[in-house]
Amino acid sequence: MNLGQITAFVKVVENGSFSAAARDLGVSQPAVTMQVQGLEADLGVTLFDRSYRKVELTESGRTLLPHARRVLVDLEAAREDISRLSETVTGRLSIAASTTPGQYVLPRLLGSFLKQYPEVSVSLAVADTTEIVAAVASGEVHLGMAGAVVKGARVEFEKLGTDSIVMLCPKDHPFATADSVAADDVVREPFVMREEGSGTRQVAEQALRDVGIDPAELRVLTELGTGEAILNAVEGGMGLGMVSSWVAEKALELGTVATVPLAGFPASRPLYLVMSRATPTRASEEFVTYLREHVGR
Repeated sequence: MNLGQITAFVKVVENGSFSAAARDLGVSQPAVTMQVQGLEADLGVTLFDRSYRKVELTESGRTLLPHARRVLVDLEAAREDISRLSETVTGRLSIAASTTPGQYVLPRLLGSFLKQYPEVSVSLAVADTTEIVAAVASGEVHLGMAGAVVKGARVEFEKLGTDSIVMLCPKDHPFATADSVAADDVVREPFVMREEGSGTRQVAEQALRDVGIDPAELRVLTELGTGEAILNAVEGGMGLGMVSSWVAEKALELGTVATVPLAGFPASRPLYLVMSRATPTRASEEFVTYLREHVGR
């Protein structure tokens, strides 16, 4: 058993196929297959059930996976400890974030961070809060950013910045030029909403309750899976919508939509940095410091 075999095994699991793992590693598919076959031969077990369409772990594979991941995490930690001996910040920084910070907040900050630390390589994945917390806790990623705290999770949460939810209307809607709008008038309007369970929707619905509007009374025409989809629907005149101010920023500047002047909006929610309880890598430590300086608490 060697490090190349363990790395190939974990990459196949993470990517879901031998070909995708090969692309991730920058090697040929036969090379990945050979490494996994060598690992299976060393252990005397079959690690994957291979079919035409997908690759699934066997019971032996599922048993090996957490151990293999720990090996890679420990190796990365060793590399980081060694790199701390020099002033140069190097290494890989993997981040998982929910939709708003993952698509709007972090990409804007990573460019300037990488200019400061050009020898750091970064991967950023968008996931839901539960997946983010699990990935940080397991060591699959170094850091996370989410819009909620998960009680009992084996990670650290730190409030870092806020996200504002705005209510939007089409640019030619009567609300666009109104000084204020009554709750009763809003209830009569058609709405385009995020899907059930969305953090944006939860914050928006609580803001509606705070001004006396029962979200169940809204005339919801459709539910969409992203803030961009909501924005496009509002621009197209489908109805009112509620999205992050990060999503609406450019459209508001261009005047393709307008904010609805309803009491309680914009509604604010905190963003949280999700950190492992293990010793941080040098790159993740520097990025956390950078975020604290540029995002605010």
